[in-house]
Amino acid sequence: QVQLVESGGGLVQPGGSLRLSCAASGTAFRFYVMGWYRRAPGKQRELVATIAPGDSTNYADSVKGRFTISRDNAKNTVYLQMNSLKPEDTAVYYCNAGASSWAPGASWGQGTQVTVSS
Repeated sequence: QVQLVESGGGLVQPGGSLRLSCAASGTAFRFYVMGWYRRAPGKQRELVATIAPGDSTNYADSVKGRFTISRDNAKNTVYLQMNSLKPEDTAVYYCNAGASSWAPGASWGQGTQVTVSS
């Protein structure tokens, strides 16, 4: 399995922005579908966004137009730019590596907390 390490979470006011990063180990990064998932308190984990090896992207309806996923294969890193943040975006965000744009693979990061609050 690939090792994943997230960074960039924190506390932000509604309407603010954050950028999450996920650094992956190994040499196969460019072949993975990379994704961001989140789990809010009392809720099930949900897909936020995925990006395939060819850079095609998939977003949850709740984040379309506000969040952007991107990848840098030279740096083995995937990013999630989050703009116009809302309190309902508060969650632990997890990076994932897999083979599908609609379901997670077996490799997970440790998670990073994002809190949107005034």
